[in-house]
Amino acid sequence: MNLWCAAAAVNLGFCCIAARVPQPTWGTPRREGPDDRMSQNLLSRETSPYLLQHKLNPVHWRAWGPEALAEAKRLNRPILLSVGYAACHWCHVMAHESFEDDSTASVMNALFVNIKVDREERPDIDLIYQSALALMGEQGGWPLTMFLTPEGEPFWGGTYFPNQPRYGRPAFADVLRRVAEVHARDADAIRHNVAALRDGLARLAQPAAGGSLGRAALDAAARAALADVDTHHGGTHGAPKFPQPGFFRFLWRAYRRTGEAAFRDAVTTTLDALCQGGIYDHLGGGFARYSTDARWLVPHFEKMLYDNAQLLDLLAEAWQATGSPLYAVRAHETVDWLLRDMRVDDDDDGRFAFASAYDADSEGVEGKYYVWSEAEIDAILGLDSALFKAAYGVTAPGNWEGVTILNRSHAATAIADDPRIGAARARLLAARRERVPPAWDDKVLADWNGLAIAALANAGTVFGHPAWIHAARAAFAFVGRHMADPAAPDRLLHSWRAGQARHAAVLDDYANLARAALALHQATGEGAFLTLAEAWTETLDRHYWDKAEGGYFLTADDAADLITRPKTIADHAVPPGNGTMVEVLGRLFLLTGRTAYRERAEALVKLFSAATPEHNARMPTLCIGAEILEAPVQIVVLGSATDPARAELLKAAREAAPATAAIAALDPAEPLPEGHPAAGKGLRDGRPTAYVCAGATCGLPKTDASILRQELAAL
Repeated sequence: MNLWCAAAAVNLGFCCIAARVPQPTWGTPRREGPDDRMSQNLLSRETSPYLLQHKLNPVHWRAWGPEALAEAKRLNRPILLSVGYAACHWCHVMAHESFEDDSTASVMNALFVNIKVDREERPDIDLIYQSALALMGEQGGWPLTMFLTPEGEPFWGGTYFPNQPRYGRPAFADVLRRVAEVHARDADAIRHNVAALRDGLARLAQPAAGGSLGRAALDAAARAALADVDTHHGGTHGAPKFPQPGFFRFLWRAYRRTGEAAFRDAVTTTLDALCQGGIYDHLGGGFARYSTDARWLVPHFEKMLYDNAQLLDLLAEAWQATGSPLYAVRAHETVDWLLRDMRVDDDDDGRFAFASAYDADSEGVEGKYYVWSEAEIDAILGLDSALFKAAYGVTAPGNWEGVTILNRSHAATAIADDPRIGAARARLLAARRERVPPAWDDKVLADWNGLAIAALANAGTVFGHPAWIHAARAAFAFVGRHMADPAAPDRLLHSWRAGQARHAAVLDDYANLARAALALHQATGEGAFLTLAEAWTETLDRHYWDKAEGGYFLTADDAADLITRPKTIADHAVPPGNGTMVEVLGRLFLLTGRTAYRERAEALVKLFSAATPEHNARMPTLCIGAEILEAPVQIVVLGSATDPARAELLKAAREAAPATAAIAALDPAEPLPEGHPAAGKGLRDGRPTAYVCAGATCGLPKTDASILRQELAAL
């Protein structure tokens, strides 16, 4: 079905729009009278960089909220909902073509109440209407363009619409007139579509319960996932090609669990290609959102916090087992980029957080900031130019539209370790900083910062870099200071920018921050982080848990401006909160011994797991969490906190333990949770002692840190 014809599942009767749509006289833009009481564009009131990008549009934009919805009801006009984000290239294209065009804007203003949403600021709204579009049989994406009743219920939509007829599509203004006409004249069709979509959205929040995810089911899901892997170039088959760190972290865990080379090779081939390809910024560090080709050469140049956080986590895990110098270098460079270019400072006590994204465009041209001509390289590097050009694939014709995207995909060696190359990179980076940079979305999001905090804590532990753990603590403190809801001490807010925190937190905020708190607890041993993880889990249980059907809703029970409460488990660009909570609850059970945590985690697995390996392979975060329940690894280090020998054992445990492990450092007099496999065990010969427990069985006591490392490496 194409974008202009009815979906089989949802009869949209009116949506077979021809390339040339008659323009009814009633739909001709008219001059607004005093009864309209329609103000102009209101987005200048907002803090979202994406919304502020549109504050000068001739469109009478509103932000989502009670006032905009009330206005639609009062005027009895349909709503045109436009969802995007600041770094979205095609959002910019549609904005330039249509939203900045006076004639198109006049049609929008005359026929609709126009609402603009930053999908990063309101992931709940985006999920609801992306799901509605999928129920129509359409491919989702951004910009999302949805048409709603005055009550906010969807009845038709699409993504990008051109301003003039092309690509086999009609002009956006013609679409607007036709949609408004059907809304005004065919109430039965609208009611039918609304009812069908409402029922479909409700069913999405009630998945059919599956079963358990034991080791055999996890292994089967991982083997099913291998069918999607491009064994030559890495990643999954085809193009565009996304890094999908959650998917490959699942395969890496399968390798660590089974020892099967196919899982290892799927991940290392992917990471090698990512780290050497043009998708990686070889001057400034950090990975772009995706590659437009199958070889990771030509990126879509936007850089997102969530991609880089998850890739840092994966690089640290893979380096721990492989010792790859390439992974170590890219992890260090990515952290340098995060701390240098993504930092949003508090200016108080050293707290800072991480911004959301960098745009792909500079001076209106995608990728202009990052690409080079051979002449530019020669002029800047002089005698060192030939060496650098050979290392990074620079040629006179270039490798993309007459210019060169720096890459090392062709290189015989994994890393460029010649000091002259390092100096050349620094000179080119300094020269690049003189260019007009891409726009920076400095919005701080609680869930994405949770991903970054956990990655820094995990990588700082594995690589032995306390400064990274300190940075994770600083970002965690920023969230605690700025993103707690002043009206409810146990609640969080989702977004912060320019001194203002806004929008109620969603499930993913609590889940990712609880996971980050547990990562910091593991890295530092401080109980305050464990306490916060428990408190946020309690908030989720109280306000987000579905008491009738099970599972966590994305939104709280007091969310007032939504037509439904969605519930998801599928992995997309970021891990789903329900899947992350399986890991959080599993770790909380191991650390506290409270069976309620294990029971809730098992309930999530039972609710969301599927009957077939192929379906479970599409839920890697759920599977990663389930492994912690199925095959728990617990490490206990006993000894006085002031004893250097205990510190050495603890350092070995933290650096060498598998990512699934839960580590506890205790004074010999402190009791372990009831039922812990190491309960009752003590010091050996009065010396600090470590116990490694797999399932219900513990190994022999270890007092030597090097022997402990060997045992952990063999797990």
